[in-house]
Amino acid sequence: MLKTYEAVLEPDGHLHFLEAVPKLDKVARRVLVTFTQDTSVIDTALRGAALSERVLAEDWLRNEEDAAWAHLQAAK
Repeated sequence: MLKTYEAVLEPDGHLHFLEAVPKLDKVARRVLVTFTQDTSVIDTALRGAALSERVLAEDWLRNEEDAAWAHLQAAK
């Protein structure tokens, strides 16, 4: 099944996804690239912040993370 992800291709060739992308096997993948109008730096930065929040939330919500911070929580 094909899945489309929005990304920004930087002038140096680096590809920055604007949403979380599932982890893939370490094999080469074919991709389709469609060029759209230019994106502003501000737009890219805001989307990057939104992406970071989602990815960090996945990490913060792990059971291991709860256990690591349990000693700081008030006794129940």
